[in-house]
Amino acid sequence: MRILVVEDDQDLNRQLREALTDAGYVVDSASDGEEGHFLGDTEPYDAVVLDLGLPVLDGLSVLERWRRDGKTMPVLILTARDRWSDKVAGIDAGADDYVAKPFHMEEVIARLRALVRRAAGHASNEISVGPLRLDIKAGKVTLDGAAVKLTSHEYRLLAYLMHQKGRIVSRTELIEHLYDQDFDRDSNTIEVFVGRLRKKLGGDHIETVRGLGYRIGGDGAD
Repeated sequence: MRILVVEDDQDLNRQLREALTDAGYVVDSASDGEEGHFLGDTEPYDAVVLDLGLPVLDGLSVLERWRRDGKTMPVLILTARDRWSDKVAGIDAGADDYVAKPFHMEEVIARLRALVRRAAGHASNEISVGPLRLDIKAGKVTLDGAAVKLTSHEYRLLAYLMHQKGRIVSRTELIEHLYDQDFDRDSNTIEVFVGRLRKKLGGDHIETVRGLGYRIGGDGAD
């Protein structure tokens, strides 16, 4: 899952990037509203952390422009604790949730996890496809009740496919959501990790739809 952080405080920006990376996300960041708006307008993100008090272009204007242009990614706004008017304005402009500063990093991660999960249509932190189970909160995968040991890249790929279960996901979409903007999009990394996952999970769980991409949970799977 790929997250955009738009925060002008360099220390907080770095702390958010590090915490979200440690939580298994791929993170891009911007330090002003103009750059943040450009990235959100041109790159596909699974969620955005957006500060409202940004230089060049304020966060509320960034959010309003995204929504006006049809951008639907979940947005978590960061607000000053005593500015209730900012929170109301942010929600009215199209924000999905907010966190007041100062905050605990665990709260930001939990709220983002919930936003991404709900955007994919999942009500709980567990996604199951037959005997394959993903615990989003714990970051663990089990098959027939037994833990499956995955690398961080394998986990991110499997987690994205399971969030989109039943839907064909193209190679391009996987690259856009699993890697940052500097990734070599001509690489065969996706195919390599799909192959590794199939060895660990068995060949039946990840379906290749020729010419279109990959799918988990197709043909009526649970």
